[in-house]
Amino acid sequence: MKHRLLSLFFISSNVVALEPVTLQLKWVHQFQFAGYYLAKHKGFYREVGLDVSIVPAQKHNPDEQFKVLSGQAQFGVTHSGILEQRLLGKPLVALAAIFQSSPYCWMVRADSDIYLPKDFHNKKISHLGRSEGAELVLMLERAGINVTKLPIYSGLEPLADFKAGKFDALQVYISNEPYKMSQQGIATRQICPKHYGINVYADILFTSEDVYKYRPEMVAKFRSASLRGWRYALANLDEALQVTKYYASEKSFEELANEADKLLPFIKAPGIPLGNMSAARWQWIAQLYHLDATKFHDHKNTFLYSNDGDVEINWSWMLFLAIVLSLLCIPMYIHLVLFKKKRFMIN
Repeated sequence: MKHRLLSLFFISSNVVALEPVTLQLKWVHQFQFAGYYLAKHKGFYREVGLDVSIVPAQKHNPDEQFKVLSGQAQFGVTHSGILEQRLLGKPLVALAAIFQSSPYCWMVRADSDIYLPKDFHNKKISHLGRSEGAELVLMLERAGINVTKLPIYSGLEPLADFKAGKFDALQVYISNEPYKMSQQGIATRQICPKHYGINVYADILFTSEDVYKYRPEMVAKFRSASLRGWRYALANLDEALQVTKYYASEKSFEELANEADKLLPFIKAPGIPLGNMSAARWQWIAQLYHLDATKFHDHKNTFLYSNDGDVEINWSWMLFLAIVLSLLCIPMYIHLVLFKKKRFMIN
C-alpha cells in the first residue's frame, strides 16, 4: 500500500506540465545575467514548475519594460529608472535588486586630467538620457557641474572616437568598454557613482502589475528560483563562467572572467542579502532623482514586491506534504495495530 502511494505521488509529480515563462534581459548575453542561466541550467526553474526562456535584448532597441508590459515577456531585468516610470503611470513591479550599486561609470583615458567629478568642467562627454545612467548625471551635478552646458559628443562610433581622443568621457558599463579599450592597448580609468556615495539599485528583476496581481504564486516561484540561481553562481564561479559561455558564445573565457571580477563588488554588499530592496532606499533614490515624494508614497506598496506570497506558498506545500504523509502513515499504523493485536491473541 505504502509503495503504491509513493509511486502514484512521484508519477503525478512528473507528469505535471511546466508553465512556459519568458525572461527579457536588458542587454545581450554576458556574465551580468549569470544567475538566471544557472537557475535554468541547474533545474531550479523546473523544480518549481517553470519552463523559462531567457531572451537577450536587441542592442539597438533594448526596451525590456515595453516587452513585459506588452505581454511578450512575464519578467525582465531593468535599471533604477523603473521607479520614475512607475510614478509616470506604468504598472511595473520591482521584485529584486541583483546589483546593490550601479555599474555605470564614466570612462576617461589614463592620461586625462579628469580624476574627480568636479574635473568635468568644460569637458566633452557622451550623450546621456535620464532614464538609464541617470546616476552619472547626478554625480556630476552634485559636484557642481552644470551638465546642460557641457559639450556633447553625438557621433556614431563612440569607442573608436574615444580612442581617437575626439571627446573626454564616455558612459560605460564597468565590465565591458574598459576591457575592450585595454585589449586595444588604451589605458583608462573609471569614475563611478558608487565611489561617491550614490548607491542606486541596478539590474532589477521586475514584472508587470497584472502578472504580479493575478499570478502571485508563479511570481514568487520565479523570484525564489532566480535568487537561488544567483547564489549558486556566486558560490561556483568556475561553473558559472562555463554555463555563461554557452549563452555568450562569442565572448572568450578571459572576457567573461573579467566581467565577473568587475561586477562582483556591485552585487555583493556587506550585511545585505542578495536581491534585497528596501522602501527606505527606494525613497532615497526618489529624492536623488528629484521625484515626487507624495507619488512615491502612493505607489510604493504596489511598486515593491512583498514576500507574503512566499509564506502562503510555503504553508500550502507544508499542508500538501502533511496530507501525503498522513495517507502513508495511516495504513502503516493500522497494520501495526492489527499485527500487535494478532500477536497478543497468539500469545
